[in-house]
Amino acid sequence: MGSFKNSVFILVLHLLEGALSDSLIQLNNNGYEGIVIAIDPNVPEDETLIQHIKDMVTDASPYLFEATEKRFYFKNVAILIPENWKTKPEYVKPKLETYKNADVLVAEPNPTGNDGPYTEQMGGCGEKGDRIYLTPDFLAGNKLLQYGPQGRAFVHEWAHLRWGVFNEYNNDQKFYLSNRRKKPVTCSAGITGETVIEKCQGGSCVTQPCKHDRKTGLYEEGCEFIPHKSQTEKASIMYSQSIDTVVKFCTEKNHNKEAPNQQNTKCNRRSTWEVIQDSEDFKTTTPMTTQPPKPTFSLLQIGQRIVCLVLDKSGSMTIGNRLKRLNQAGKLFLLQTVEQGSWVGIVTFDSAAYVQSELVQINSATERETLTKTLPTTASGGTSICSGLQSAFTVIKKKYPTDGAEIVLLTDGEDNTISACFDEVKQSGAIIHTVALGPSAAQELEEMSKMTGGLQTYASDQVQNNGLMDAFAALSSGNKAVSQHSIQLESRGLTLQNSQWMNGTVTVDSTVGKDTLFLITWTTDLPQILLWDPSGNKQDGFVVDTNTKMAYLQIPDIAKIGIWKYSLQASSQTLTLTVTSRASSATLPPVTVTSKVNKDTGKFPSPMVVYVKIHQGTKPILRAKVTALIESVDGKTATLELLDNGAGADATKGDGIYSRYFTAYDTNGRYSVKVWALGGVNTASQTVSAQQNGAMYIPGWIENGEVKWNPPRPDINKDQGKQVCFSRTSSGGSFVATDVPKAPIPDLFPPCKITDLKAKIQGDELINLTWTAPGDDYDHGTADKYIIRISTNILELRDKFNESLQVNTTDLIPKEANSEEVFVFKPETITFTNGTDLFIAIQAVDKVSLKSEISNIAQVSLFIPPEIPPEKPSPSLPCPDININSTIPGIHILKIMWKWLGELQISLG
Repeated sequence: MGSFKNSVFILVLHLLEGALSDSLIQLNNNGYEGIVIAIDPNVPEDETLIQHIKDMVTDASPYLFEATEKRFYFKNVAILIPENWKTKPEYVKPKLETYKNADVLVAEPNPTGNDGPYTEQMGGCGEKGDRIYLTPDFLAGNKLLQYGPQGRAFVHEWAHLRWGVFNEYNNDQKFYLSNRRKKPVTCSAGITGETVIEKCQGGSCVTQPCKHDRKTGLYEEGCEFIPHKSQTEKASIMYSQSIDTVVKFCTEKNHNKEAPNQQNTKCNRRSTWEVIQDSEDFKTTTPMTTQPPKPTFSLLQIGQRIVCLVLDKSGSMTIGNRLKRLNQAGKLFLLQTVEQGSWVGIVTFDSAAYVQSELVQINSATERETLTKTLPTTASGGTSICSGLQSAFTVIKKKYPTDGAEIVLLTDGEDNTISACFDEVKQSGAIIHTVALGPSAAQELEEMSKMTGGLQTYASDQVQNNGLMDAFAALSSGNKAVSQHSIQLESRGLTLQNSQWMNGTVTVDSTVGKDTLFLITWTTDLPQILLWDPSGNKQDGFVVDTNTKMAYLQIPDIAKIGIWKYSLQASSQTLTLTVTSRASSATLPPVTVTSKVNKDTGKFPSPMVVYVKIHQGTKPILRAKVTALIESVDGKTATLELLDNGAGADATKGDGIYSRYFTAYDTNGRYSVKVWALGGVNTASQTVSAQQNGAMYIPGWIENGEVKWNPPRPDINKDQGKQVCFSRTSSGGSFVATDVPKAPIPDLFPPCKITDLKAKIQGDELINLTWTAPGDDYDHGTADKYIIRISTNILELRDKFNESLQVNTTDLIPKEANSEEVFVFKPETITFTNGTDLFIAIQAVDKVSLKSEISNIAQVSLFIPPEIPPEKPSPSLPCPDININSTIPGIHILKIMWKWLGELQISLG
């Protein structure tokens, strides 16, 4: 039997390897199926929006088909309709489709007018994105001049989402120098247009040719490249799909490798089509010989939440107070996490299954309290997981279909027969969330969650880490509005000795405060509990449950905004504190923290990446302090400080997504992820910058020789700098580590790739380099040395780095990971004259000579401004000899001045 279980586990791990994604998208015979487009519950009801979505996808499909050389098209799409919209006969109940796994979210712009389509991309080049964001105004066709037809823009975003390519324009640097020539950042270079600037004064505006900047050799600030409306160039969709003739992605042949854009920086100067060709989608398909059918659509309306707890009460649940901890976490879920109006049932199992409660709708605290009394109190017998699941299906079917229903499966034991009900689970259409408790929980649980789109979590027997509470606190509905979600503000634990105190604070910010719950657990005796609100008032009235060893206090109405202080005292036992709340208002989005890892399985020595997204609505929260706690199956913990610096594991700086590599493996098996996020005086909210990974906002068009300007883009950063104080805790789920060698674990982790290398001219001949320091092991520790190489040929530097000219870095001592590095050097063996383009790249080396990937390639162009000829003094004439009737008319003098200025402009390039 052991060999059977091992083979099943190997199969499961094989299935789980690869990027972690909640998406249900599948590629079937060249057609994308299972696409979920969700309409946000806060979008006002408007049936025409559904038709706009259909029109967009229908128009996008043939455009995608031709752009990918007849390889891909959109086959079917599910549109999720909010629960608060009117019901219709054609609206059916969703199965596995939820807001949580939606590929596209249609939401109101924040702030108003910020209607640019964009895609959230947490990973690097070639890694799938997370979600596309669209607005109702965009879908209605009200932004055609700025972004082009909706279907074309959707294909642009799809390329971000599905294939991990990036934009080929650059809003921060619209021009660059190449061989002394000023060029716009375009792809391909065949796109034509004019460089102009619009200057406005006193309510009137005039369009002028751009002036030259003598210092940089480029154009004056505010200069725009305005494309001609009529073009012949067919590429590229990732530059501007809104140009009528653009129907292709840039290829290796026509890709502009010099342009300073995201695609070049993140994808090693490869074209978008080269990246797409490397995708699994491309490798597993061949071009079609017939035209694809039109997309089909299913209309799904969110309904009431139906959830059944399936809880293990086998004999092993007596180990380490697991049953008591199950009751504590179960009460948290029933009293707080599950939303009002939900239907909840409870099933327990050992060698057989037992229905503890049929489905009960939660309408008040009474139903919540009644359900807590049905949680298991005794444990014995074996483990039959399938019996528990089958019983849960029966409970649900008495009132509702199992499609879209949720099951929370908790177990600490092994079950040799669990795979026998995999088919039944798939056929049920239910979503299975799994909670693996302790080191021996069935190894197939992850596959159960994976096949149904459920959350997978792991909780160790280390009570002070509060993992079981975190797992149940994370089980908010995937479909309810975020204003109804339970939000975890705090989760702490500590083992105390000799009447020690556990002291701390919790911040209740203005976005939360409703249904705030303080919950304390202990392992031996009731501790002393002290709690003060922000006004210093001591809070009494804790409900004490000595049997379950927990006490909780529900704050009435809206909890006071500010810092709440707590002090807990006990001896020789472990205490935990969990604080949860809900949004203070249905109209004010709460600050939310969601976390995940990049893969279900970490295969040593491949690192994991931990991602944490902190947003308020669509606004990213910047400059927060974010810490991840990674706990292995052996109970050992590693702490990571996550960063939003655009270096190392972090794909984009300042997008409210904090990331870090994890390399501190200590054993094979499950690892849990927990995150703390704190916002203080240095924290700011900022409107999302859609242009980082979105369609280009066209400033205007040239038609019949005339510049026709579009309305200026809205100020999307007007809220930047606003302080946000908050505290949040979030479960990041779990992952499985494999191939970890026994201690001592060898150092097989190189420094991470440098992704933010920048170069500029300093003085006349010096080059100033800046970058974020990598570490000894990816983005941890300190690298041993740097190798810097230069070339005047960008492709030679990329493809023959080791043969390129090396810069003397004897005096360059690496700093600790994530520090800013600055290095100034003079190219000594390359003739660096006016107009020279120089390309630079770096490789980091660690103490055991492991080398990082080659960095992004930075470029500098030496531009020496021409000297202005000195003015020749006019001959001095005595005043009496001034001839006011000079034969040189004033217009002749002006002509001479214009001629001289023209010569100067030519010398400037």
